[in-house]
Amino acid sequence: MSKKEWLTLEKINDEVIQQLCDEAGKVRDTHWGKNITYSRKVFLPLTNMCRDECGYCTFVEHPDSPRANIMSLNDVSDTLRRGEQLDCKEALFSLGEKPEQRYGKAASMLGKLGYSRMVDYLRDACEFTLKETRLIPHVNCGTLNESEIRLLKPVAASMGMMLESLSLDLMKKGSAHHRCPDKTPKLRMQTLELTGKHQVPFTTGLLIGIGETWADRIQALQAINRIHLQYGHIQEVIIQNFRAKPGTLMANHSEPDLHEMVKTLAVARLILDPSISIQAPPNLHERHAVYIQSGINDWGGISPVTQDFINPECAWPDLQKLSQSTAEHGYQLRERLTVYPSYLRRAGYVSPALGQRLIARSDESGLARVSSF
Repeated sequence: MSKKEWLTLEKINDEVIQQLCDEAGKVRDTHWGKNITYSRKVFLPLTNMCRDECGYCTFVEHPDSPRANIMSLNDVSDTLRRGEQLDCKEALFSLGEKPEQRYGKAASMLGKLGYSRMVDYLRDACEFTLKETRLIPHVNCGTLNESEIRLLKPVAASMGMMLESLSLDLMKKGSAHHRCPDKTPKLRMQTLELTGKHQVPFTTGLLIGIGETWADRIQALQAINRIHLQYGHIQEVIIQNFRAKPGTLMANHSEPDLHEMVKTLAVARLILDPSISIQAPPNLHERHAVYIQSGINDWGGISPVTQDFINPECAWPDLQKLSQSTAEHGYQLRERLTVYPSYLRRAGYVSPALGQRLIARSDESGLARVSSF
């Protein structure tokens, strides 16, 4: 369909949505079969400081706050060890973007650890993970330039950054991305392109309900797809629903309803190349069956150790119950690694050392070796 045709789907009834879901389900089944995957991981918020001021975020703390933090390697080690004990495979490092470039206090806190740039500390934390544990690092650290990608690739099997939206209107005063230099659409797209050039298995996605239009969602999905068709590195796209949080600029902003989420998921599956995994966070909505019917094939990261630090009010689903509900709708819940199976077999996407570790932790299909919940 053309962009104009996709735009006509902004206001449609339940019957048309069901038709979209049926088509999306067929695409999912043809390419991904009857498995719906998840990644068993630990979440490591390396720092909760950030130079951006997103209007919906409760993760970030100002450096003057007593809750502002940079994890020490001892803290990192403790979380990793607990993850290993519960058979986690992935260590997801999430952190605010470059707080040291905006706040002298953040730079001072980082300096006490012996670093002037957060990205260098992140690199060493990933290397520490590889030396001390069997876990495999994935990094979510926002926008990256070429030298930063080169720095991280040898120690991070995969990387991620939510595109969220390409709407410049969201940068205006009073909007979700005002005073967020790293949320500039040009910089986000540049990161997608550079990680493609450097063959990084990459995760991106949309955050829906933050003030964007339906046309903005279509634009973002098509932009992601163009980048993937050029470079082939987008392994998964997350469609995440905005959740209003007390104490934020958008505390009273309405959340997207299930209708909007289902429509966006189905259209994402139909716009994006079938090789791109479609993920929906299972802890931000309990209608798992509807998500499955919309064409998803992945639940994303679920941790038996750490909370969702971005949405701490939303607990992870119980894996046994998620497995049962997935099976009730004709699919098998399977654990995957941070790198999807197709990238394990493609030259240049992971370093030899990381490749050996991934293969050692995967079965013959490229998914994770079976573990008990």
